[in-house]
Amino acid sequence: MTDISKDQVTHVAHLARLAVSDEEAEKLTTELSSIIRFADQLSELDTTDIEPTVYDQAHLNVLRKDEPKQWTKKEEALKNAPDKQAGHFKVPSILE
Repeated sequence: MTDISKDQVTHVAHLARLAVSDEEAEKLTTELSSIIRFADQLSELDTTDIEPTVYDQAHLNVLRKDEPKQWTKKEEALKNAPDKQAGHFKVPSILE
């Protein structure tokens, strides 16, 4: 693949509604070209015997077992509530 041009950088910046100065466009052109050259190097690797993977770890979402608990007191359940009224959680109304 060829290097990216300054015109391409400014065009994409315009599409993304980003204000990019000439100096920033020059710097981004150099950095993006470097990234593209690195990606080209990776495409040269022989991966025919490599099994495709989605995750780098075998265990996903390892969580504790979800076990129900009984609250001993209503006050204990409400103690960290930001707003409460008459022994209940008070939340903002979403209906008019």
